[in-house]
Amino acid sequence: MITIRNLHKYYQKLHVLKNINLEFDDEKRCIALIGPNACGKTTLIKCMLDLVTPQAGEIIISGRNVRNNCEIRRLIGFMPQTANFPKYLSVENTFRLIRSVRAENNDTDEELYRLFRLDRIETKRMGTLSGGTVQKVSATLAFMFHPQIIILDEPFAGLDPLASAILKEKILKEKGKEKLIFITSHVLSELDNLASHIVFMDEGKVLFYKSVHTLLEDTGEYTIANAVMKILIQTEHE
Repeated sequence: MITIRNLHKYYQKLHVLKNINLEFDDEKRCIALIGPNACGKTTLIKCMLDLVTPQAGEIIISGRNVRNNCEIRRLIGFMPQTANFPKYLSVENTFRLIRSVRAENNDTDEELYRLFRLDRIETKRMGTLSGGTVQKVSATLAFMFHPQIIILDEPFAGLDPLASAILKEKILKEKGKEKLIFITSHVLSELDNLASHIVFMDEGKVLFYKSVHTLLEDTGEYTIANAVMKILIQTEHE
């Protein structure tokens, strides 16, 4: 479904992505993109969305190059780490605006809208909402148009425990459908029981891409956090 070949990205002299090669050819996967700050995760996501142009390499989604192909974006639901909505719009009008821009039919996924109880704050302006509530709006929009690919950048940041649990249940439900889901998170414990595969990046390179089952089996650990730490410690001593 997604092929990334020989991807390089520079910001002036800073080499942010260094020959990234990845293949995600199976749906019903939840891929965790993890690694330290400034390792290239967000830049890779932006390249997949054609928001950033790499200097070399290509990204193919469903047989089509993402470069200057706006139709590809219709396949993707995206929840950015920090969402920026027009502050003067109400919650209700924000969703109305997005629906009109997408020009989709009325078959939208309203489940998170109800579960997050956004209907109770429809008249509030986006500029008055807390960071956690803005996250709820952003998460709802990521799933709303039944995308085949869902990209969630630090989706649990700022969410209260109940909202986090609701979002995790939604991710698990969508994971069981014909969907490919990507999650970035600095809190590895959030990924247990969610991620099926791990892509670990550092300094612009992919250190490993493994299924969670293989990762835990290879390390003899029971959690993703412990398994990743064990691999990193072993790598430092090699």
